[in-house]
Amino acid sequence: MDPAIITLCVLAVAAFLFVTELIPLAVTAMAACTVLGILGVLPAKQVYAGLSNSTVVLFGGMFVIGAAMFRTGLAEAIGVAVVKKAGTSEIRLMTAIMLVTIAMSSVSSNTGTVACLMPVVIGICQAAKVSASKELMPLAIAANVGGTITMIGTPPNVIVTGALSAAGLPTFGFFEFAYIGIPLSIIILVWMVTIGRHMLPAHNAGEMDEEAVQAAKEEAGASDDKAPKSKTKMWISGLIMLGVVVCMALELPTVPLQTAAVTGAILCVITGCLKEKEAYAGIDWVTIFLFAGMLAVADAMEKTGAGKLIADTVVGAMGANPNPYLLTAVLFLISNVLTQFMSNTAAAALLAPIGISIAQSIGCDPRPVLMALGIAASMAYATPMATPPNTLVLGPGNFTFNDYVKVGVPLCLISWVACVIIIPIFWPFH
Repeated sequence: MDPAIITLCVLAVAAFLFVTELIPLAVTAMAACTVLGILGVLPAKQVYAGLSNSTVVLFGGMFVIGAAMFRTGLAEAIGVAVVKKAGTSEIRLMTAIMLVTIAMSSVSSNTGTVACLMPVVIGICQAAKVSASKELMPLAIAANVGGTITMIGTPPNVIVTGALSAAGLPTFGFFEFAYIGIPLSIIILVWMVTIGRHMLPAHNAGEMDEEAVQAAKEEAGASDDKAPKSKTKMWISGLIMLGVVVCMALELPTVPLQTAAVTGAILCVITGCLKEKEAYAGIDWVTIFLFAGMLAVADAMEKTGAGKLIADTVVGAMGANPNPYLLTAVLFLISNVLTQFMSNTAAAALLAPIGISIAQSIGCDPRPVLMALGIAASMAYATPMATPPNTLVLGPGNFTFNDYVKVGVPLCLISWVACVIIIPIFWPFH
């Protein structure tokens, strides 16, 4: 059988499993590249080459640094301090919650951020006699959009960067995502505190799933709430994060992004901000293995011509000389619809190599297309299962599925329009 057809069959099965999650996402991704190796589509040396990719190392290091911020209590302390100073005004409280959540989610786990802040937000709402649902939905929304500001803020950003790297194309810088992430965060914040807040349901606080919240905290690396916190270690973890971010911003030739991240991770362990086992536990291995596995699949799609087959089909359906703006808009919508019902990491991993092939087939730079795909995968507002932050606030906010649709669909449409306009300004098609 033609290797391209084999690759497309493997991709189709992987897509089905990503959507249904009949087996874990990471297992699906690693199984896909393994099958391609067994069937001879990929040489043995390339099957698991994604595990040694520099982006994997970068992400692993930043996971550890983020875990240190939660373990020492720094992330929670910052969030609680800002939210408590906002007062009891519904609009001021929403603004403070969204601002601090956006900032924290840009460099650390959005799930951990929501898990740490949610009990505080509920307590303040009860004391201020403000409907908890009015503040919990904005908390989840801010966590989702905040991740778009840096490369490590959300997995889709890493996925699209890795896809470009694997294809031998120029990649995105660590802070390059801020060109779209910051405007998008501002637009969504302004929308929510003006028009969007009127769409929020007014429900009393429901029962919080303590086990789910604690599990989310532990996944992010947060320590036991009752355990004493060391202010010295808080300062150390904060300085380490600041130092790593500065190194990345300066783009030092001898200290590439992955080296800065790993150095920071090592310092977190050496200084006692977290123990060795806690560092391992702080790494999101699902994202690591899903990313590595799909890199191999992307490699197979390029080398066998499977990606070109998909691209030719899509471009052919759009007629001769399709407009790159239209193409980007369509791919954004596809990615955005998929991410409402499946993992945003899986959605980005599935579409990134296809996006590259389509962009190349019409002779435009793949970077704006990949940026749109990645951002679209993070704009997961319209369903409770779209992202962990959405799911975490479901019970405490007493939300229904329709509540997410009512608030989320306008946000998705606003994001779509904003991205189609802003992305080509910073990443031209030609």
